[in-house]
Amino acid sequence: MKIAIASDHAGFPLKQYLADYLKAEGHKVDDLGTDSADISVDYPDFAAKTALAVTHGKAARGIIVCGSGIGACVAANKFNGARASVCHDTYSARQGVEHDDLNILCLGARVIGTALAQDIVQAFVGAAFSNEARFVRRLDKIRSFEK
Repeated sequence: MKIAIASDHAGFPLKQYLADYLKAEGHKVDDLGTDSADISVDYPDFAAKTALAVTHGKAARGIIVCGSGIGACVAANKFNGARASVCHDTYSARQGVEHDDLNILCLGARVIGTALAQDIVQAFVGAAFSNEARFVRRLDKIRSFEK
């Protein structure tokens, strides 16, 4: 799976860890920055890059890491077609894809550690939208809000 990944300075170390993990698992990873934990940058810039990569079909899924995950999530959801959520547990990451067609995972580097983040990412990339009629109907309603 092609995955776009990005972070601000607070999320940089966890982003690097997850990018390496995803590559080792055989995924194609497009690292959209940032390139350092030492220079303060604005999370909306990297949320936008990830959301655009996903919504324009350049990546199947996206992962954004910032301090809490919340700011990145708010920013990513401003883009039509982006369905981003903060998930700090594996159930939400898996269920978000299966029921809500979640396409962008947001993580808080100051909230969770690397082992849990890896498990969450594994649940996120390993899940598929169910295409059950009730979930399709609900997703269509969400898409109607973007018009």
